[in-house]
Amino acid sequence: MSDSIFSRIIKGELPCHKIYEDELTFAFLDIHPKTPGHVLVVPKSEVDNLWDLSDQDYQAVMRTAKKVAQKIQEILAPKRVGLMVEGIAVPHAHIHVFPFNSLDEFHHVPDMQAEPNHQELAEMAKKLGFGN
Repeated sequence: MSDSIFSRIIKGELPCHKIYEDELTFAFLDIHPKTPGHVLVVPKSEVDNLWDLSDQDYQAVMRTAKKVAQKIQEILAPKRVGLMVEGIAVPHAHIHVFPFNSLDEFHHVPDMQAEPNHQELAEMAKKLGFGN
């Protein structure tokens, strides 16, 4: 089985706009964000389903999601910070953490064919980054 795109990002084989990393988790900006500041939090262990993670990895992912959500709230000041688990697009457990101000923003489906704006993503990564 080949590595998921997220495993390749974690290994540094593919570029990303990293926000946070620790021993068990990795967080980076989604290149097709629901809203500006949309972050993906993934375990470093490649497991397809979030509910199949070990307790240690699951708790680490949730801890990192909370840190990222608090940082989004502090820096971007949205009405809410949402969490979403969908797990369809990439067979590697992950949580979407994103700012939103309305239900329309929460339910927004980004254009997955659009070319990512890496300049905007890099600027957002500087704002939300934890410096690790």
